[in-house]
Amino acid sequence: MKKIIKLIDWNMKDVFKMILGSLMFCISVNIFIVPNNLYTGGVLGISQLIRSIVIDVFGLKTSFDFSGILYYLLNIPLFFIAYKNISKTFFLRTLIVISLQTVMLSLIPTNPVVNDLLTNVLVGGLLGGAGLGIVLSCGASTGGTDIVGIVMAKKNNELSVGKLGLVINIFTYSIAGIMYGFETMIYSIIYSFVDSLTIDKMHEQNICSTAFVFCKKNPKDINNYIKNELQRDFTYWDAKGGYDDSRTYIIYTALSKYELIKLERKIKECDFDAFMVKSDGVGIKGDFEKKF
Repeated sequence: MKKIIKLIDWNMKDVFKMILGSLMFCISVNIFIVPNNLYTGGVLGISQLIRSIVIDVFGLKTSFDFSGILYYLLNIPLFFIAYKNISKTFFLRTLIVISLQTVMLSLIPTNPVVNDLLTNVLVGGLLGGAGLGIVLSCGASTGGTDIVGIVMAKKNNELSVGKLGLVINIFTYSIAGIMYGFETMIYSIIYSFVDSLTIDKMHEQNICSTAFVFCKKNPKDINNYIKNELQRDFTYWDAKGGYDDSRTYIIYTALSKYELIKLERKIKECDFDAFMVKSDGVGIKGDFEKKF
């Protein structure tokens, strides 16, 4: 048990974020999407389609939405992909999140709070995407296409979790459109689009950044932190300050926005008077690894 806790790298902040993100996502599905007969896409969308087909064909009625249970079962083979291609910690945290969501999707009532369909789609997309982004930011995922998206994004800098999810959802929405009408397909696509954009905005590890660090003290400490802790490369050189001709050290590096936040904290520890010039959302070509 101690080995498992150590492997998960347990801390209450991440636990709270995983619970909060899962709850936000499940609320968006059960309150804003399911009551309007729409589909979320991905593995959960496939689970919802199977549920709808079973209910329509066999006339099965249940007191709860069993698509969450189907979602868990369909994720089992993806657990092995996460374990093998991403990390053991990510695998265990994802297992916890999906277990939480299976329970929440089964318990949260599917009762709408507003009547306007477009409002439901937009609010559901924003809330669900924010929830997924929060979960991703603490080193976990909600399974399904998130796992596939992260594996592929690690191999291709042009790809991201949200973009891949949007592409994969075309299959699900096409079937939904054929079976349940064009309007269902269109509104489900709008939901997925808003959801995907929100995920990528919330998921800081998808955002590539560059930074110039200007410091007068302890440049080696900053360099060692970038190299050993963040496992990124950097370029550095000596310079002179234009104001007083004092000796200055300049460090340049490319990293994710998530890593950039950690670097900012470290710089203040090494040299309180140091400052950084940074750029977010830059395009980086070549051998630049996305680390999740």
